[in-house]
Amino acid sequence: MITSIDKKTALVLIDLQKGILQFPVAKPVNEILEKAAALVSAFRKANLPVVVVNVDPTKSLLNNLRTNANAKFTSFPSEWFEIAPEIKTIEGDIFITKNAWNAFTNPNLDVELKKRGITGIVLAGISTSVGVEGTARAASEHGYNITFAEDAIADTNIDAHEHSVKLIFPRLGEVGETDKIIEVLAAHM
Repeated sequence: MITSIDKKTALVLIDLQKGILQFPVAKPVNEILEKAAALVSAFRKANLPVVVVNVDPTKSLLNNLRTNANAKFTSFPSEWFEIAPEIKTIEGDIFITKNAWNAFTNPNLDVELKKRGITGIVLAGISTSVGVEGTARAASEHGYNITFAEDAIADTNIDAHEHSVKLIFPRLGEVGETDKIIEVLAAHM
């Protein structure tokens, strides 16, 4: 349940890029993108930052782990990294490329948020149990209040999604629907 959103909150969108969106997820991708786009619009209206995160696994140290021996990422076509066109980015957005599960592995994310006095983040994106959860855990360690847009998050594995949403996310922040987040955001501005 969403009870509050900090006045200095940023929207952080995880891996809503063309390459990731090709993977089969347990929810329709168009619904995730629709909800994420609604959040982008609401944050722009509130004059709050939008952080657009993409992943480039080719530079990941995870490529060197034994568990990834058969799944090394070496190259992708350039469009693989492009953000979905439904997410209308603008020049003032914060663009972060990560090489691992959590977006805070790129130190520029914390630097950019702190520079703007951000105390809270709203998280959305793919995939729930990897990029979103990894970023949420790190955001908690960095002291950010976290809100999860449950209907703007999806995973390739429904069991992993449900585990994160029902057991992990409530321990890190508040979980709710996009419409409620937008309503609370508008009431605070």
